[in-house]
Amino acid sequence: MTDVLTIESLSAGYGEALVLAGISLRIREGTALALLGRNGMGKTTLINSIIGVTRRFAGTIHLDGRDVTGLRPDQRAGAGIGWVPQERNIFRSLTVEENMTAVARPGPWTLARIYELFPRLGERRRNLGNQLSGGEQQMLAVGRALVLNPRVLLLDEPLEGLAPLLVAELLSALRRIVRQEGVAAIVVEQNARKILNLTDRAAILERGAIVHEADSATLKAGPGILESYLGVTDTSARRGEKPPHQ
Repeated sequence: MTDVLTIESLSAGYGEALVLAGISLRIREGTALALLGRNGMGKTTLINSIIGVTRRFAGTIHLDGRDVTGLRPDQRAGAGIGWVPQERNIFRSLTVEENMTAVARPGPWTLARIYELFPRLGERRRNLGNQLSGGEQQMLAVGRALVLNPRVLLLDEPLEGLAPLLVAELLSALRRIVRQEGVAAIVVEQNARKILNLTDRAAILERGAIVHEADSATLKAGPGILESYLGVTDTSARRGEKPPHQ
């Protein structure tokens, strides 16, 4: 497998404020990385830096070997960076189908394949965005990112606020997107245990720097690291509780 996304010594932030310091990561084709950390440690800023909406102080970003560091956000999307923001950002006044056709690019991810992946969206294709449940809106946000036919998919807390049944449905879809379709993914998620079942590797951020990186299976097997950096105990993790906000 080849590296799809390569981040080297990235330092970035907002205005004069430096949030990320010296971030380096590599994501291979058909693999997923969990991006973990307490609130305010730089996870969303890293996602925002990859899509190109922060101020870069140093470092580079390469997509499939191409330097995209100097590209605008729309150019990065066109190059193959898909984004599912925490706020979902669907068009609430457009139908499900219009939401996707408005941004679709040629490639293997067509409307038909999105409806096959998320049958609920097919059933509601003529419903407006504001008529969907929270889980359906999240599916639509993922579908909108996929019809751009990205090489790497960035998901910012995709499971937040969803009922357990919808969490399981979305995780199953994400597993297929990565494992069967070969799309690389970075997933920001508060519930470390749930997302570690999906991802291959995990990186923990603290104060804008990567303080630990390991195989997801290793982190699951040895809960001490998660407890140390995230405040996740083995008992609370098994119950599916979120780590405390600190």
